[in-house]
Amino acid sequence: MLMRMGLTWFVAGVLAATGLAQSTAGKSESKLVLESSDARLVEGFNWAKQQALAYAFDGDPVGPWYEAALPGREAFCMRDVAHQSMGGHALGLARHNLNMLRRFAENISESRDWCSFWEIDRYNRPAPVDYKNDAEFWYNLPANFDILDCCYRMYVWTGDTTYLNDPVFLNFYDRTVSDYVERWDLGLDRVMKRKRWMNIRGEFDPAKKFHFFRSDPSYDESREDFVLGVDLLATQYVAYLAYAHIQELRGNEETARTYLKKAQDVKALVNIAWWDEKTQHFYSILDKDQRFQRQVGAERDHGPVLLYRDAADDGPKAQSALNSLLDNIKKEPSSGVEGQSHHAEILYRYGVPDVAYGQMMDLTRPNRDRQEYPEVSYTVIGAMVTGTMGITVVPFPPGASEEGGYVDRIVKTLSGLGNIAWAELRNLPIRANEVAVRHEGVRKTVFTNQRGPSLIWQATFAGAFDTLLVNGEPMKAQAGKELLGRVTSSVMVPVGAGNTVRVEIPK
Repeated sequence: MLMRMGLTWFVAGVLAATGLAQSTAGKSESKLVLESSDARLVEGFNWAKQQALAYAFDGDPVGPWYEAALPGREAFCMRDVAHQSMGGHALGLARHNLNMLRRFAENISESRDWCSFWEIDRYNRPAPVDYKNDAEFWYNLPANFDILDCCYRMYVWTGDTTYLNDPVFLNFYDRTVSDYVERWDLGLDRVMKRKRWMNIRGEFDPAKKFHFFRSDPSYDESREDFVLGVDLLATQYVAYLAYAHIQELRGNEETARTYLKKAQDVKALVNIAWWDEKTQHFYSILDKDQRFQRQVGAERDHGPVLLYRDAADDGPKAQSALNSLLDNIKKEPSSGVEGQSHHAEILYRYGVPDVAYGQMMDLTRPNRDRQEYPEVSYTVIGAMVTGTMGITVVPFPPGASEEGGYVDRIVKTLSGLGNIAWAELRNLPIRANEVAVRHEGVRKTVFTNQRGPSLIWQATFAGAFDTLLVNGEPMKAQAGKELLGRVTSSVMVPVGAGNTVRVEIPK
């Protein structure tokens, strides 16, 4: 959620940072540990871990939760929870994620035009600062899509079938991809011709924030009069993908195929209609006169959102969006924390680890402006896990089973250390397991299945190699490609409970 700055925010931030804003000081702990040859990386991790856990609580009427909104509000917002959830999971806050996501799911309502509560406080009520009644409240339309995508991602990491079977979640998913899309004219047959303000109750007053922002068609919380942001479409794309995967897991193959097609159609719209062939850039918004506009600068450029969602076609279009992000970082190394907090994850994924590292270190440096915003600490932890350490969970859909060899996920690693000599992450929860990963530069990785059943490890390295050494023995490598055509080589290795396996590039 973008910042509305002022004295109130400053005071609230100070109170939250000191713990004085909370009346229920629950204490959360995490076993997650990072060690490295790079002292700055370790210091940044330790700061982010401590800061994030200071915002985690239990025992309140809302259930387990963590701050995911402006500090001092004692609340969590849909956008921020979706973006902080990976860091929360890594820190052992899976219960908190499940509870907060379910709170959003259970509050979807026809009386609010199939919106939920944008922000919920620790008393389990819509945060008063963003809600007056069902006719007047703050809402960014990408939010439902963001939460749907987040629920699927958290299922992949936790294996918690509540995300697949709970009627509350299923109702939210179904309503989001149907009634919500219909009510707000977000279907492909209408989205490019939609009106800015819809479903108005009573006389519309644009001066009132709960009128103007009840249906913001973007996460860009400005007063500009536009009908659609490309970030909404990018978020809709991943939501349709997530819904398709959930339906496949539930055995509804026809519905899964339908929404895979819908997802691809949204992505095609983004990459055809929203691409300016002349300037080789993506547009950001569609204005009230149905004209595309490109917004520039670190605070307004929507290119990073397309990369964050992998909605830009791989190749020249994704490269253009990446170049714009790198140009903005060069001009403004320290930008608004809401946007910058996602730069590292994007840059690691698109193969720019050293710049990613620099963006994280800027956010964690002493006296960094607004670093107490909860999104900063949580996304730093998330980026260190999925980016610096390159740990991801690759889900295998049921249809991928072959001759009884089906496994429900693979843990993949790809070092993002760049110039760092070594780093080791321990006690990372992945479904029923806890794992440790140690990278020695970009040529050697050691994986330990610390706790839980046997799993499959996909040890991946940048470059083309015929073989990789597994515990010193050569094994045929499989060729692969990351985004922007980066060539990789990998091996699939079973790792039993309590076992350690070493994979490295031959000298």
